[in-house]
Amino acid sequence: MPILSLNAVSKSFGALKVTDNVSFDLAKGEALGIIGPNGAGKSTLFNLITGNVAADAGEITLEGQVITKMSAMQRCKGGIGRSFQIPQPFGALSVFENLLVAARFGGNVRAAEAPDFCMDLLSRTGLASRADTLAGGLPLLSRKRLELARAMATRPKLILLDEIAGGLTEGECGELVETIRHIHAQGASIIWIEHVLHALTNVVTRLLVLNFGRLLMIGEPDLVMAAPEVREIYLGIET
Repeated sequence: MPILSLNAVSKSFGALKVTDNVSFDLAKGEALGIIGPNGAGKSTLFNLITGNVAADAGEITLEGQVITKMSAMQRCKGGIGRSFQIPQPFGALSVFENLLVAARFGGNVRAAEAPDFCMDLLSRTGLASRADTLAGGLPLLSRKRLELARAMATRPKLILLDEIAGGLTEGECGELVETIRHIHAQGASIIWIEHVLHALTNVVTRLLVLNFGRLLMIGEPDLVMAAPEVREIYLGIET
């Protein structure tokens, strides 16, 4: 059974159809990358999966359970964790306290277990040395790591990463990719939107291409990136 399934999911804002009859399955433990030009509907697709936006049509299931009508909080508690493109931590709280909030209210981690749970996550995401640092003063790489850690603190079955490598230097990107690779190797199911293609293809086993809200292609990364329609629409290379 796929961990996530979308069946003919569509969403319009007025006359603009931003998600058009999208269907795909994600296997448990798989890492799927999503690419496409700006305005292709990538973030809207994430919002439909997480419940931040309601679908107009179609069905979304998580481990066989229909979640299409569930609220964002219900989906979070049901096992969908997400990072956001622009990190927005609780700036006046420490890194540890940010994680504690996510663990207690998103992951239902018991109070007695939460401190050890959070410190383990900080170690896994490379933030243990910054546990007492105020989140508002973190450099970009650490803010991105905190986004990842907060998503994981909800104890997700599925992690959605929204351009988590954006804005990083090449070295910083490499560090973050290694962290994500390690998390995936431990069995995490991941869907990752990203414009930094070399980061994405170091982790994912399939690529999904969106264009004007429609699924253009899905398959192995090398085959997808070599496809003439992808090169023309996504990379701007005429064929």
